[in-house]
Amino acid sequence: MSKDYVIRVHDDPCRIDGAAWNRLLSQQSTPTPFMQHEYLSALHAADCATERTGWLPQFLTIEEHGELVAACPAYLKYHSYGEYVFDWAWADAYQRHGLNYYPKLLNAVPFTPVPGSRLLARDDTLRKVLLQAMNHLAADAKLSSVHALFIDAKERDLAADASGAGWMLRSTVQFHWENRDPAYADFAEFLAGMQREKRKKIAQERRRVADAGIHFICQSGNDIAVDDWDFFCRCYTLTYRAHHSTPYLTREFFARMADSMADNWLMFTAWRGGQRIASSLIALQPEQGIAYGRYWGAIEAVPCLHFDACYYQPLAWCIANGYRRFEGGAQGEHKMARGLMPVQTHSAHWLAHPQFSQAVGDFLAREGAGIANYIDELNDRRPFR
Repeated sequence: MSKDYVIRVHDDPCRIDGAAWNRLLSQQSTPTPFMQHEYLSALHAADCATERTGWLPQFLTIEEHGELVAACPAYLKYHSYGEYVFDWAWADAYQRHGLNYYPKLLNAVPFTPVPGSRLLARDDTLRKVLLQAMNHLAADAKLSSVHALFIDAKERDLAADASGAGWMLRSTVQFHWENRDPAYADFAEFLAGMQREKRKKIAQERRRVADAGIHFICQSGNDIAVDDWDFFCRCYTLTYRAHHSTPYLTREFFARMADSMADNWLMFTAWRGGQRIASSLIALQPEQGIAYGRYWGAIEAVPCLHFDACYYQPLAWCIANGYRRFEGGAQGEHKMARGLMPVQTHSAHWLAHPQFSQAVGDFLAREGAGIANYIDELNDRRPFR
């Protein structure tokens, strides 16, 4: 490695040059809005991903002659919440053997199971340096492990090449909708391509919502007013409360999104009788034509409202606006009936303890074969004609 490289560890992402970070992000093969400096710094400034919540920032940057040439988000994690790649069994095995699994080092976007570039770098050589730097950071701090979650294809290949250094790959399954080529003319044409049973079910679900007197208002960017954000956050919080949980994101975080990333958000609000009753929030990557289903909530239960707010309304919008993909988030086999198909996602893992690394490697080999078979089975149940 060049002696002119300077590697730094930052415990506050807000102190990193945001313009330089975003320039680097724009050069990657799969940028997402969640890797923008504004998003990551808002998570910290709004006290969502901080040491208090079990996410101690350890962002890595590499500079050459004062220029930022590589960077990645990294956190010391004191639990495994908010990750969506589940390693609770690994942590339990460590504990049963009298070893500490936490803290661990995590390269990820907090609370965001969206695949994309995680190792921002000018070239593959510097991406390898970032992987090595995370290894060194973990070794120096005597951490149990390093985990890079929802990485892109380029980073997956680099991690595979680094298997001799102990990196192991893991796969999970998500469900994404892809526009066809040529693109669908409208939502009706999309439905026409589905099997009769699936098409009928979707029509019935949308009719139940309409018959309940509900209609949707769609807003984006600066058209989303403060009271719209307030109502959305109320719904978002109620959803977590209904599941006896605490929301990861705060009202201040969403206020920062409205201020710094307004063009990356699309909101659907369900109205009935002049009153708002539900809201869903979609993230946008306009340059790539990609939309991401993120959050939703309602102040009362209405049959099928979730499906309409989170799938049918966003899909219709994507088709009308020429978007090429809608990513539905983590898990959810039920999404296939709505036209979202299985997609393999990837993570990379490094464990310091040799015996545990071997045991996890054996497990991942078996799990990976099961994932491949699972995807084959799902594809045999395609909802399209």
